[in-house]
Amino acid sequence: MSQAPLVVVVALICAVAAWQLPEVFQRREFVAGLVTLAVVTAVCIALPWNRFWYPSYWIIPLLDFVAIAQLQHGSAGILTGLSLLHVFPVFWMSWSRVSPPAARYLSFFCPLLSVWHPFILGMSGPVSGADLSAPLLVPLVSLGVAITVSVLREDIRSQRETLENKDRLLEAALAESKRQSRQLDGVLNAINVGVLLVDEDGVPRHMNRRQRMLQERALPPGTVHPHERDLFLYTVDRTTPVPLEQRPVARALRGADFSDLQLWLGPPGSQMAMNVSGAVLRNDDGGFNGAVIVFADVTAMVGALAAKDDFVASVSHELRTPLTSIMGYLDLALDEAEETGLQGSIPGSLRVALRNSERLLRLVSDLLTAASGTVQLESRPMCLAEIIRTSLRAAGTRAREAGVDLVNDAPAELPMFADPHRIAQVLDNLLSNAVKYSPDGGTVTVSAWREGDRAVFRVADTGMGMSADDVHDVFEKFFRTGTVRQAGIPGVGLGMAISKDIAEAHGGSIRVESTLGRGTSFTVELPAGVPAGV
Repeated sequence: MSQAPLVVVVALICAVAAWQLPEVFQRREFVAGLVTLAVVTAVCIALPWNRFWYPSYWIIPLLDFVAIAQLQHGSAGILTGLSLLHVFPVFWMSWSRVSPPAARYLSFFCPLLSVWHPFILGMSGPVSGADLSAPLLVPLVSLGVAITVSVLREDIRSQRETLENKDRLLEAALAESKRQSRQLDGVLNAINVGVLLVDEDGVPRHMNRRQRMLQERALPPGTVHPHERDLFLYTVDRTTPVPLEQRPVARALRGADFSDLQLWLGPPGSQMAMNVSGAVLRNDDGGFNGAVIVFADVTAMVGALAAKDDFVASVSHELRTPLTSIMGYLDLALDEAEETGLQGSIPGSLRVALRNSERLLRLVSDLLTAASGTVQLESRPMCLAEIIRTSLRAAGTRAREAGVDLVNDAPAELPMFADPHRIAQVLDNLLSNAVKYSPDGGTVTVSAWREGDRAVFRVADTGMGMSADDVHDVFEKFFRTGTVRQAGIPGVGLGMAISKDIAEAHGGSIRVESTLGRGTSFTVELPAGVPAGV
């Protein structure tokens, strides 16, 4: 193929010469050049050059210089410009990978010998300096072509190596990306939660095996092109479809993270409880770039919680009736002991049994309240100050046994509209904890006041206190601080959670302030007047 351009050009020259200058074929040197070129071309085609030493193919362009010299001088006076044919072997050698310096030397001296060969062979008679310098343009141009081609080839080679290196890096990066993608798919398919990736338009781009199963379960039969609006998704009542704008993908497209979205997935009669969370993906500019949505099956957990609540409620109801009966008979026994003036340890034992029965009844009531999840109120006009006095009297015995002083800092009268039994329950819980968590004695102060249209009361102690982390979790069900557990102080951790529910059911709030080792104060704010809707 490198020989073909020279052969084609010479063939065209011969065609033009046969048409316009046939006399050139009468010159033996011109015909000899054609024969030489033909033989060299045949050798170029016939020999298996890939089996020879690689630089050996240079014999072809070197012999081309001989053929061009014969053609040029054989056509002198008839055809002009054949010296330009030197460009073809020069280009060939300069483009090769053999030796750029050797190619440059040969590109100058071979054309020089070609144009000087009549003088060298003595075919032109006496030779002057002008005769020798006149044809120097051809070798000089050939040298320039050789240098240009060598530089160009080196530049192209460098670019090719750069591109090859980039291709290798891209191939390596692609292989690594595919490997990591396979690993990620393996991880996502191994976990037991559904993972859905959507783009900025909400179109699903990837989902793991678990998510495909969930989607198939939530789609109506025969759905060809599923959309989120087609999915069977219901609210916590298991019958109301989740509005389209509240569905997971629609929420994610609004560009905000969310967590703990509770819904039921699947057609009625075959539903699964799901806990759904979503995280927004951002591009380098901070713009919305899609979202990842995670579907966790919590059906078993919901069932277990429901069974636990049913069990607690059932057991609590079963315990409450005999406890009420026991307390009634204990009251009767104490009354009879006082009437008959009974002495000895029996009256004291009866009082201990009655106090423990009352404590057990409070625990049962707390369990019932926690199991029901709602607080039923029977609000009516009441006096908060009277409730405080009653609660302090009830806590007096426990406080004296613990060496705790109870201080009433409430006004004589503080009327309000609320459920007195529930407010008393809150006060009992707060006082019980204040005394219980002051094992080394101290002071518990109950204060109350009016702030505008709200009634406020506070229970403050000088006991063991709580850390900042414990304060954050104190209103969680069944929460007990590490200090309390280590001290072996009894309790189940329901009192504060129930107190919070009662305060919020009244339209109020409860807050806590505590310092570890220095005491705790709980402040309850409640509407003092008649709340709306009562």
